[in-house]
Amino acid sequence: MITIGQLARYVGVSTKTIRVYHDKGLLPEPGRDASGYRRYSAADAIELIKIRALAEGGVPLARIRDLRAAADEDFRQALREIDDELTARIRDLRANQVRLRRLAAGELSPLPTEVVAFLERLTSWGFTSRWVDLQRDLWILVFATHPDQAMTLFEDQNEIVSGPARRQLFLDYDHAHDLDPDDPRLVDLARRIVEETRARYGRDALPDLDTASEIPALIQGTVNAESPAWRRLDTLIRTRLNE
Repeated sequence: MITIGQLARYVGVSTKTIRVYHDKGLLPEPGRDASGYRRYSAADAIELIKIRALAEGGVPLARIRDLRAAADEDFRQALREIDDELTARIRDLRANQVRLRRLAAGELSPLPTEVVAFLERLTSWGFTSRWVDLQRDLWILVFATHPDQAMTLFEDQNEIVSGPARRQLFLDYDHAHDLDPDDPRLVDLARRIVEETRARYGRDALPDLDTASEIPALIQGTVNAESPAWRRLDTLIRTRLNE
């Protein structure tokens, strides 16, 4: 018979851990000697080793007692379920690790890798840093408020901007930021944007701008707030599309 301290040393756990196992009913408390000290047997040590193995394997303490009493097949099935749970937790932890590393790099609101790559291409295509920053903020907003639709919207946008002709329209839109709202170049740009929009989606496929999805309205409202020229351009485009 050995003391709790000796048992702890032999098995490689703390005496506090053994007491926790006692409190949770995982390890029965042994009898005490004449001095009032607990005395453990070899059977107690074997049971403690098995409990420790399950705990170190990731089995929650609340499930260990039931597992120890389960039949072999039930025991194996329960371990498979716990293994699946651990796999999911590991996947989530790795995703959190990626997010933390992005945060450490200054990305306070991480975006999908496809969007990050798209934003990097915008710079190489000649868009201003102002436009890239605005696009980043807009996609953060869209992915945060409409996660189920955001990727579909992004893929459509990515396809549009990847084409040189359509990309030039966005470049012109970007560079119109500092124009006077009455500059005639805005009228011409609005005309070209409407023509390209109709060519891509067709007149019948265009939404009624008064009942359009809240997502484009949210994005356009943010863009318009950046520049009087952009606000004027939006008005011109809406007018032409509704003709």
